[in-house]
Amino acid sequence: MSQSASSSVQQARQALAGRLRELVQDAGLDGKGLAALCGWHPSKVSRIGAAKTQPSADDIRAWCRACGAEDQTDDLIASLRTVEGMWVSWRRMERAGLRRAQEARLPLYERTRWFRAYSPGLFPGLLQTFGYTEDVLRGVHRRRRVVVDDVADAVAARMERQSVLREGQRRFAFLVEQSVLGNALGDADAQAEQLDHLLTIGALPNVSVGVIPTRLGRTRMPVEGFWIFDTAQVNIELVSGYLTITQPSEVAAYAETFAELAEQAVYGERARALITSAIDRLG
Repeated sequence: MSQSASSSVQQARQALAGRLRELVQDAGLDGKGLAALCGWHPSKVSRIGAAKTQPSADDIRAWCRACGAEDQTDDLIASLRTVEGMWVSWRRMERAGLRRAQEARLPLYERTRWFRAYSPGLFPGLLQTFGYTEDVLRGVHRRRRVVVDDVADAVAARMERQSVLREGQRRFAFLVEQSVLGNALGDADAQAEQLDHLLTIGALPNVSVGVIPTRLGRTRMPVEGFWIFDTAQVNIELVSGYLTITQPSEVAAYAETFAELAEQAVYGERARALITSAIDRLG
């Protein structure tokens, strides 16, 4: 991933590098002195200190030991793990199959009380039927060439996660582009079932489903799909990996974008009319 893909990721890297530089200064060392104590080339110290190269856990241990700050080691390694978790490639996330990737998100869903999701291409996972999910995850398995075939288990894990829709005091706001109503990997029967399910879920008192009509003169064009969890975190599925944003200014930017898109959506009977029309077109 390019370092410019998210300023949240880069800022976290820079914060970690800044803390490492402070240890060098507090120890009265310079880059060359630290490199000599660690047995490294001075350029490695320079790259880590400038946040151009991400250190490993072993690098941090050696750095702290050389600076006489071994009491800082665990905290800095924890910060490193946080940075690593902000961007995860699909290859890394799904190396053991799709099921674990689905299960890994469950704690986030369980602690969230306000969900906002925008999708320009497919129905969000919490709205999907079993058949629709199976089609989607089977497509993911083929496209990303996942070695382990545990699609059935991954589908079951996603279905289990949908329990949050009816448990606890949670609110959900979903926005989909009108094109999603006629866009699917499966056949007409699977899509009809999905659309009928959307009508059912949309009738829940804690769920809002908005459909953004296809029309000219839009004030906000479609963007990448994203989820906002409370006001603390945004997640985005990109072609190459899974991005987590926690920088308040960036979370606020996505919240603003969601609000602008929501203003262009239709709800209630107007949304139901679009959904019903899509079902009718399926024959």
